[in-house]
Amino acid sequence: MNYQDIAQLIQMALSQGKKVWEVVLDCEAENQGCTRSQIMDRMRERWRVMRESMAIVGARRSMGGLVGGEASLLQSGDGRLFVGPLLVTVMTRALAVAEANACMERIVAAPTAGSCGIIPGALSAVAERMGATEEQVLQALFTASGIGIVLASNASISGAEGGCQAECGSAAAMAAAGVVELVGGDPQQIAEAAALALKNQLGLVCDPVGGLVEVPCVKRNAFTAVHAVVAAQMAVVGIKSVIPVDEVISAMHQIGKAMPQELKETAEGGLAATPTARRLANLESER
Repeated sequence: MNYQDIAQLIQMALSQGKKVWEVVLDCEAENQGCTRSQIMDRMRERWRVMRESMAIVGARRSMGGLVGGEASLLQSGDGRLFVGPLLVTVMTRALAVAEANACMERIVAAPTAGSCGIIPGALSAVAERMGATEEQVLQALFTASGIGIVLASNASISGAEGGCQAECGSAAAMAAAGVVELVGGDPQQIAEAAALALKNQLGLVCDPVGGLVEVPCVKRNAFTAVHAVVAAQMAVVGIKSVIPVDEVISAMHQIGKAMPQELKETAEGGLAATPTARRLANLESER
């Protein structure tokens, strides 16, 4: 009953007259030998942890001291907010979760710790805007998970293997698909949203300053969560990706293999190799 790519997942949903989330849930229940209710309860627990990690905690500092307090700054706004409230909420919550990770607090790696704020930031903000129930959010998370399973199987979700396109890019595709499910989009629109979100992240390098998941990782979560919502909005109004999503995933995989090792989580290239980054890394090592 498993699906090998997103095209097959979408076809299964269409041929069975089901939502994408239902197909993913059925496959997980069968694969794990559990009931649908048991699998749903596990997802409910993950959503609970996600919600807790979105708490805004003042000007806390990360373990490496490079980030902290950005979510609080954005939440207060200080009278200088000029983008819409939905996007502010998306950014704020994505930042809060990524900050929580950098502070060694409990998060859900979705799909990784470095990209942990993107899915909860996007889904929670849109759910609040739409007045969605918790059950609808859980359904959206299953849809996002289905996209993630294909990404992990057919490409990579590891920054060390494929650069940050494999982490934040994958999270963007998953979040975009989840948002489309949340707002009532159809299976094909879910595929389009994932393609639109992922292809605009192709080539994104993983260059953590000092080897810490802080800079540019935390702020990148906010940017990418907004990016995912934009992709979902485009898809639900009928905008399509010229390149099918499975081909986009394949392209990401090939780009990751071609990417120099210095740009894949080694902290030896990109932003991590700048003079300021090297100075900060030296200060960290002297602590």
